[in-house]
Amino acid sequence: MGYLRKVKIAVVGETRPGERRVALVPGLVSRIADVAGDVVVEPDAGAAAGFSDEDYRQAGASVAADAVRGAGVVLSVQPLPVYRVAELAPGAITVSFLPPAQELDLVRALRDAGHTALSMELVPRISRAQTMDALSSQAFVAGYRAAIVAAERLPRLMPLSMTASGTIRPATVLVLGAGVAGLQAIATSRRLGAIVKAYDVRAASAEEVRSLGAEFVDLELPPLEGAGGYAREMSEERSRRQRELLAPYVADADVLITTAAVPGRTAPLLVTEEMVAAMRPGSVVVDLAAESGGNVEGAKPGEEVAVGGATVWGGANVPSQLPAQASQLYSTNVVNLLLLLRSGDELVPDFDDEIVAGACVTHAGEVRHEPTRTLLDES
Repeated sequence: MGYLRKVKIAVVGETRPGERRVALVPGLVSRIADVAGDVVVEPDAGAAAGFSDEDYRQAGASVAADAVRGAGVVLSVQPLPVYRVAELAPGAITVSFLPPAQELDLVRALRDAGHTALSMELVPRISRAQTMDALSSQAFVAGYRAAIVAAERLPRLMPLSMTASGTIRPATVLVLGAGVAGLQAIATSRRLGAIVKAYDVRAASAEEVRSLGAEFVDLELPPLEGAGGYAREMSEERSRRQRELLAPYVADADVLITTAAVPGRTAPLLVTEEMVAAMRPGSVVVDLAAESGGNVEGAKPGEEVAVGGATVWGGANVPSQLPAQASQLYSTNVVNLLLLLRSGDELVPDFDDEIVAGACVTHAGEVRHEPTRTLLDES
């Protein structure tokens, strides 16, 4: 199925609690002008991220409450509510963060309506897809935010300070997980003047950690390299031994930042409450994986809890806490994926392209994402 070159592209105002991002920033409206008959934005869609309706109008978009009605393409951050599927034009394309296993009712509705649903979190992690990798771009923002949150809550200075009144030693930060979020947490903590140590189960991460001026913690355990740049799941025995070896590093840290999460899976438990309780009074723990089960026992998404003398901060939609830059990066990812569909005068999903095939959940009345299709068959 093809789509007319000039289609109505709608930008949705996010309604889920705490979501402050927008799927298209004004500065990128012009990039999709050649495939859009009109870019229509719902009123105040960008307000929480600092973009006014007038900003969109000046960029060439229009603003209308019925933006989604009859749209051929709908851009959003969070998945559309199920009831809005009926508003779309036949054979429409939706682009959003769509975790299929958690949105089965929406997947059914999109399938039954014949729409094409592209999920930003299913974009393959390959070199050619880097400009569309929204998971990485948002993890970058989250990693920075984690270090700032820790610095705000730590009741002491982060950097080495040599004054006439004496010398203050630098804070020690331990980062568990050296993916995109972890590396940004390391870099930001280093810029704040902390001594930083980091651990990851992937051997390849050691060089990246050291390149940022941090010390790589080597527990002398076999590496667990997985597909797509993620770590492989570990056995319970390996997990227990890892926690034992990490315990003295956790106890010695003023700040602990954990970032180990894999989309669609429960986050691995890296740190127990007993390990946190052994930290010095005033220590801060930031768990970026709190929403997916947590790397730290007792962490609660969106809450601060006390464990012993430490404060444990559980992350909840952390990129949305820096909405302007997070929206800018996400918009770039979305636009690049959308333009990948361009074929002459049409927007056509090319399933010979591994990026399109990997990101597509539904198309032409079918569920193309095999794990989701299996879940629907079983439900």
